[in-house]
Parts: sequence; C-alpha cells; structure tokens
Amino acid sequence: MRTVLLDDRGHVALLKLYLARSGCTAGPLFRASINGRGGPLSYDAAHHRWQSYCTAARVEIDIHQLRHAHATELINAGVFIEAVRPRLGHASTETTQMYALLDDKVADAEIRAARRRRDRATR
Repeated sequence: MRTVLLDDRGHVALLKLYLARSGCTAGPLFRASINGRGGPLSYDAAHHRWQSYCTAARVEIDIHQLRHAHATELINAGVFIEAVRPRLGHASTETTQMYALLDDKVADAEIRAARRRRDRATR
C-alpha cells in the first residue's frame, strides 16, 4: 500500500467527488473491480490501467518512470530522502537514492551548505 500526499484543493475536490460517487467510506481507495472482491488494486492492475491512460493520452511513460520522476521531483524540491523513502515503499535509503537524480543546482547547493556547516563547526 502507498500513501500519497494530496495538498492541492482541486485534487481533493475531485477525490471527494469520486468517493461520493463510488460510495467508498473505508478501505482501499482504488479497488479491484474485475474479481468482485473490492480489495486494493494489485500492481498488475494499476500498471494495466496506467498503460491504458497513457495510450489514450498518446504518451509513452511507464508506471516505474512515474515513480522515478516523482522521487526526483521531491528530492530536487528539498524533501529529505528519509521522507521520500517510505513514500516509495523502500526499506533502505540506498534503494531510494537510485531513483533520486539530483539536479546539478540542487547538488551544488547541498555541497555548499555542507561546507558552511563544517566551517561554522570548526570556528
């Protein structure tokens, strides 16, 4: 199971509409509908849905690339890797680091900040 932050009022409004229409009051938000159990979507089901959305939109990006882009965006925005790790469901930060391609500007800023901290500590 994954946790997703929804801090955009438009997305929250759409989610509330979805919940009202689906009658969902508890349990998994996006449910499997084919097997009739109503349990959480499997990875394969989510992947299949994502592929159909991409085909309809005429874009070529797989669900794994979406995760990679999300992790990179968060880290480049200054979110600590320890906060990104559980969002991606990783046990270790080393795994998350493979997803995190720091922008050169962000990496440079981190290096400068570390040097400033070191210099202050040695004064």
